[in-house]
Amino acid sequence: MPVFSRIEVALKMKESGIVPLFYHDDLSLCKEVIMACYKGGAKVFEFTNRGEFALDHFKELKKYFSRECPDLALGIGTVLDPSTASVFILAGVDFIVSPILNEELVKVCNRKKVLCLPGCSTLSEISKAEELGVEIVKLFPAEQLGPAFVSAMKAPLPNTLVMPSGGVDLSEENLSAWFKAGVYCVGMGSKLITKEIIDKRDFKSLGANLKKGREIIQKIKK
Repeated sequence: MPVFSRIEVALKMKESGIVPLFYHDDLSLCKEVIMACYKGGAKVFEFTNRGEFALDHFKELKKYFSRECPDLALGIGTVLDPSTASVFILAGVDFIVSPILNEELVKVCNRKKVLCLPGCSTLSEISKAEELGVEIVKLFPAEQLGPAFVSAMKAPLPNTLVMPSGGVDLSEENLSAWFKAGVYCVGMGSKLITKEIIDKRDFKSLGANLKKGREIIQKIKK
């Protein structure tokens, strides 16, 4: 079962502003990346289900960070079906992110009181997700939709909470466009955890970059 309630995770996402997401077959590398993001101020992290070791790695990461960083909410991304969601729920996941809106997946999460962020790209999908009890929707693919979509969507759906994923970077211009459009938080993968950072194992820069991005967001919100 999750350590944190759905509301607690949602508040951590808002406070962090940026939800980092990452997967690698190297477990020790995953630990370093998550710890660097944690030190940069992110108290929530999306470990993506994109490799054959994802479940095994997640279980080890959950044990490690439950001990080392007990206030970190650790979720799983790229979940496509209810059976996969159930397996990770049993492993203690704090939240689940999907690139699609799968109604049965959302229902499984609701039954277990786990925050679920399904991927939506139309107002109809967003409306359906909210009917199912979803608190925050993942806007995907955000790069193709853009901040203008959020601004337009907020007119008829002003209370919708959105996390765009894909197409978000650390520049003040980009972050400003998204947050002024009304997003709740942003998901960020390779634009934050870059290939250069991974190749050089430059975790200090990763933490510093995340902290800088969070500072930009706080400035925008004032």
